Amino acid sequence: MLIHTLKISLLAVLCSVISFAADAQKVQEPQNLSPEWSQPYAPFRIAGNLYYVGTYDLACYLVTTPKGHILINTGLAASAKTIKASVEALGFKFADIKILLTTQAHYDHMGAMAAIKKMTGATMMADEKDAQVMADGGSSDYALGGAGKTYQPLKADRLLHDKDTVILADMNLVMLHHPGHTKGSCSFLFDVKDKERSYKVLIANMPSIVTEKKFSEVTAYPEIEADYAYTFSQMKTLSFDIWLSSHASQFGLHKKHQPGDAYRPSAFMERAGYDAALRDLQLQYDKKIAH
Repeated sequence: MLIHTLKISLLAVLCSVISFAADAQKVQEPQNLSPEWSQPYAPFRIAGNLYYVGTYDLACYLVTTPKGHILINTGLAASAKTIKASVEALGFKFADIKILLTTQAHYDHMGAMAAIKKMTGATMMADEKDAQVMADGGSSDYALGGAGKTYQPLKADRLLHDKDTVILADMNLVMLHHPGHTKGSCSFLFDVKDKERSYKVLIANMPSIVTEKKFSEVTAYPEIEADYAYTFSQMKTLSFDIWLSSHASQFGLHKKHQPGDAYRPSAFMERAGYDAALRDLQLQYDKKIAH
């Protein structure tokens, strides 16, 4: 009887592994990606208990607390080991990640999310409007979908809405709904502090346009033009000390920081770059709706 039970258990495990492997084989990240998306980058402390743990261009952030940590974004599928190594190089336990967040449900920020959730058991929280795309691995995305899954599907444990707060220990991260780039693109606004002062941090999902179609032709997302307009109007009014974004290149990381630099939050305290980036994206939006 015991042998029979063990055989059944082993069979169940084997079937589960085969099923997972088969599902993973169906996931296909786009080819010819920028090498900077997977190029390692030395992790560092940005300000207070906020750290950079992403690659050279795909920004991932670790917010630490005595009761566990929050990871925002994960880069491509192959980045799971890189992020784990970065977290541990900073002196933190990877298994202590309790909450997973993303600024958008695209493969370049969600690629390793399912794997990291499995490794840590963390709670996945996401903007409600991106939940369906996450659940089908990006296949239903209005711009990048249609060719199947581009990352491992993942169901959100908690759905977030505009101005909902993500709480862990003494950290309170406010999610800001900034749709357009994806239906559920979002930014996060929160405070961190060190021995000198506190800093209001904005991790912004910049509203870049990914579809080549006219907005009126994007039938899978009829609200796209209005959503972009809303996001621009909201983002222009935000106040912060430090701004970061989903891509290192968007906020000029490599001009503000070099590996080995001393801890210097002031390097990230500027408004001009943020305003300039929004102006450039606004011009692209205006040009698109004019045609």
